[in-house]
Amino acid sequence: MPVSFQTTLAGSASLSGTSLHTGKEVKLTLKPALPDTGYVFRRLDLPDEPTVHANFEFVKGVERATTLSEGNVKVQTVEHVLSALRGSGVDNATIEINASEPPIADGSAEPYTQIIAKAGIQPLEVPRRFFEIREPIHVAGKDGSYITAVPHDGFRISCTNVNHTGFFTQYLSLDITPESYLKEIARARTFVFYEEVQPLMEQGLIKGGSIENAVVIRGEQVLSKEPMRYKDEFVRHKILDIIGDLSVFHLPIKAHILTARPSHALNQEFTKAISRAWQEYITQLMPIENIPFGEGALDVNGVMKILPHRYPFLMIDRILKFEGETKATASKNVTINEPFFQGHFPGHPIMPGVLQVEAMAQLASILMLRNAENAGKLGYFMSIEKAKFRKPVMPGDVMIIQVELTKARGKIGKAVGQCFVNGEVVSQSELMFAITG
Repeated sequence: MPVSFQTTLAGSASLSGTSLHTGKEVKLTLKPALPDTGYVFRRLDLPDEPTVHANFEFVKGVERATTLSEGNVKVQTVEHVLSALRGSGVDNATIEINASEPPIADGSAEPYTQIIAKAGIQPLEVPRRFFEIREPIHVAGKDGSYITAVPHDGFRISCTNVNHTGFFTQYLSLDITPESYLKEIARARTFVFYEEVQPLMEQGLIKGGSIENAVVIRGEQVLSKEPMRYKDEFVRHKILDIIGDLSVFHLPIKAHILTARPSHALNQEFTKAISRAWQEYITQLMPIENIPFGEGALDVNGVMKILPHRYPFLMIDRILKFEGETKATASKNVTINEPFFQGHFPGHPIMPGVLQVEAMAQLASILMLRNAENAGKLGYFMSIEKAKFRKPVMPGDVMIIQVELTKARGKIGKAVGQCFVNGEVVSQSELMFAITG
């Protein structure tokens, strides 16, 4: 699987115009940023030019747009420029702005993708990290709206746009790549319902709005300066907003997003849910030292002095602890470089269950073979019973193996074993084996 590298802008490029809600004239400039910076807004119009990071923790408003606020510094309606950056494949950028809101331009992300193309995209010498969704994530609103993410080797969005008028229900499912984003999503314009215009104006919003930068829906009709850019332009703009809103999570994700009636508020609830799943995931990547050691813990060299197995069939990286003569805990770091991933669902790599059972058996063998009378001998499988596989084990997981001997008489051993990822059981079985040699 080829390594993908982070990117930034090769140079700077600017866009000037009127902001949507404040109606002010504003200039925005995109500039390069260092690896792992993400997207950072810099307010040039304020003393000391303070910054706001595009991070879900700083999302403070979702009414008709996404607003970021860090301390006393605010930037609103950020979703179009962020969508253009993420959709174009730019991971890191500084966004300089001399007002609180970017220019709305024509209501789409295309003007931003144009200045990104003008600035150019520069690869960085740091690998791009992804968060690969491993289990479904689901959030739902009170109006029947929902967003669900399921595992997918890539980034796909399937969106249904439904509105209260009963007209213009639209559906689109699309794999999002820089190429498909530019062709199928970037040009889709924002839209508003005719009956919402007056209330929004009374709230002090859409001061810079017009049919030059938005499509107005009035019953079965649309009011626009130009013809519809796509026959399903509204659902495409919803996808545009989703991409922009999800970019406040610090990593691009691999998932299939299924959604109906999405909104900025629901998008941000979903982003929080992704972050919670991420936090749960990275706990398994914390140092092994967080797991208490017992006497006799062994590194991989110690393991190989007991077991005859070698790469690629050594399934134990480290013994974390022994508890007496009958219990042991070990670890296995599952990486994408494991040879079995080349043939076992390479498009969606999953560790074979039989190898998880093998890891339990190897650990059980160590418990038997560490006895002096069994030194130098071999452990052979005799039977496997009650094997269950509860959750997939995937690249990046740290698999913890626990085994307890239930019988160790003479040359016959019985054991029960479990494998864990992130504290949850992923597999279990009962084993019988013989010591020979």
